[in-house]
Amino acid sequence: MVRILISSRFVVVLLGSALLAGLGSAPVFGKEKLPVPQWGVDAAKTPIPGYVKDADAVILFDEYVETIDAQGRAVEREREAIRILKPQGRNNTCEVSYDVDEKVNYFRAWTIAADEKRYQAQDTDFVDEGDTGVPVMLSTRKYRVAHPPAADVGAVEICESEELMEPYLQEKTWSIQNGVPVVFQALEVDLPQGRAHTEAWHSFKGVTPVEVAPNHWRWEVKDMPALVLRNIPSPPVWAALAARMSVQWGDAAVVGKDNQWKAIGQWVTTLEANRPDPSPEISAKAQALVAGAPDFYTKLSRITESIQKDIRYFVVMRGIGGLQANHASDIFRNRYGDCKDKTTLLISMLQVVGIHAFYVPVDDRRGVVDPDEPSLVGNHMITAIEVPADVTDPRLKAIVKGKDGKQYLIFDPTNERTPVGNLPSYEQGSYGILAAGASSQVIALPVLDPKANGAERNGAFALAVDGAISGSVDNSYIGPAGGEWRYRLKDSDLKEQHDHLEQMVGREIPGVTLESYKFVEPDALDKPVELHYKLTAHEYARTVGPLMLIRPRVIGSDTLPSDEKPRTVPINLNATGHWHDSYDITLPDGYAVDELPDPVNLDLDFASYHSSFSTKGKVLHYERDYTVRKVELPAAKEAEFAHLEGVIGSDERATAVLKRQ
Repeated sequence: MVRILISSRFVVVLLGSALLAGLGSAPVFGKEKLPVPQWGVDAAKTPIPGYVKDADAVILFDEYVETIDAQGRAVEREREAIRILKPQGRNNTCEVSYDVDEKVNYFRAWTIAADEKRYQAQDTDFVDEGDTGVPVMLSTRKYRVAHPPAADVGAVEICESEELMEPYLQEKTWSIQNGVPVVFQALEVDLPQGRAHTEAWHSFKGVTPVEVAPNHWRWEVKDMPALVLRNIPSPPVWAALAARMSVQWGDAAVVGKDNQWKAIGQWVTTLEANRPDPSPEISAKAQALVAGAPDFYTKLSRITESIQKDIRYFVVMRGIGGLQANHASDIFRNRYGDCKDKTTLLISMLQVVGIHAFYVPVDDRRGVVDPDEPSLVGNHMITAIEVPADVTDPRLKAIVKGKDGKQYLIFDPTNERTPVGNLPSYEQGSYGILAAGASSQVIALPVLDPKANGAERNGAFALAVDGAISGSVDNSYIGPAGGEWRYRLKDSDLKEQHDHLEQMVGREIPGVTLESYKFVEPDALDKPVELHYKLTAHEYARTVGPLMLIRPRVIGSDTLPSDEKPRTVPINLNATGHWHDSYDITLPDGYAVDELPDPVNLDLDFASYHSSFSTKGKVLHYERDYTVRKVELPAAKEAEFAHLEGVIGSDERATAVLKRQ
């Protein structure tokens, strides 16, 4: 399985909270003296198309052939040719990943240099790299990376590999878009007689396959542009936009997307069967936690907070362990686990107290899981908790309704700082697989009401005759906004907290001095995080003769970047929420307000913004409310979004004029 290291930004991760695990026995590479294969010679002659423009490299040829045996196991061959166009393009090379359940039959690489000389990579030109991308993970997956000789500007790198794939996966996700253009690419799936297949496309119209031999199918895609999000403000994540195609040849190769999702969910259900079975120790702990609990929410919160706080997040991945959780008893005894382990223990403890819960494979990058592309694409596992029909608690915000009419509370036990009932902003608006046996289905994760997230900021300031300002700010953060502060407090010391806060305030008020600060972090996750600080800034106001110019919005900026260029990708608003600011500025002796900015009242379907300015005696008062109702907008909303950001920016910079009496 050869991949582009830098240009291929999308890596398929299946059902774990990190990359899949495993380490196969490494074969010997580069020992045989072999000429450049004819397919590589032909690919190197491909002219550079005009649309390549400023790319660092271009993929001239990329072909996968999946040969499936009677048990559904695949042997994958890939052939790839990459032309280096700029010095930076030398970072684009080929790799093969393998684990304990896979075997690399061969991996070869050559270079046709700019002067047409030909070179073959030797054993010393291949490097083994461990799976070290996640610091809290021990993974047995390895990556063998080719660094062929003479790979410089104008050269063509040519790579070929063959690999025996995992026996338990019966799908192929074909990433057809990269960070560099692709001139020609193809996928072949050679199936045994009588075995069916299905295909589904993401961010691409799709092409019709050709049956090149009985039950041997070939798809070809030509002239795929690079997906480059550089200089595009507020974009979705790269992997949500990149074109890809999934082919199923196992139980999910059935007619109808709903049936395909159901089959995938049933596979997950079977894979995790009996993993949540409670041990006596788990049963005793769960019963002790809920003893005396007055309602459904209290039962949930006691168990979920126990798992969030007491089970350390740590990943040990080996082979199918990247997909299959450990047994609940082991997780409880060892006090650590990854996302699917935390979900397993949660399901187990809830089972003890009579609450049903289910696995939900997702991706923590909004838009990656596509309801129109049934597949195991994803990188995370969360939980769906069945809520009885007679339970209506406003604290249970993240509820969705299944096709069976049941209501499910979506909860992420891996996120240690977001309380049950709420949901991290990065998961809202995504999709997941409700793995509930025969009731399995793809479900839309909820987008929460703005009241579930946001901040309240109240400030009291005094302005001096020389333009200096001093005062205090009281902040209260709820929902995911509070969760973000909890994570920062957990992962930083006092100096780091001070420096971050001073930099944050300094971006709003140049030359500010942070006099003091205090965080209040309640043990209960559903309580707001408070931040109180005092500041002083010289030359905050500007004096012009008898006039003094001052910005009433002292602290806090809520703008997102936008531009006026035609937009082709959706707009990522990050999170729904409500933010309220209220600031009082006591004016210096001898000054009175001469002119105030105009109030702002803007209401759109996805957001609203209101601000007001007023005076009472010697106090200048500023107040604003900003509400975001959606997490993402279509590109067609760019004009409205830019208008909103322009209005917010103008209001934040608005100046009040004071006049000396």
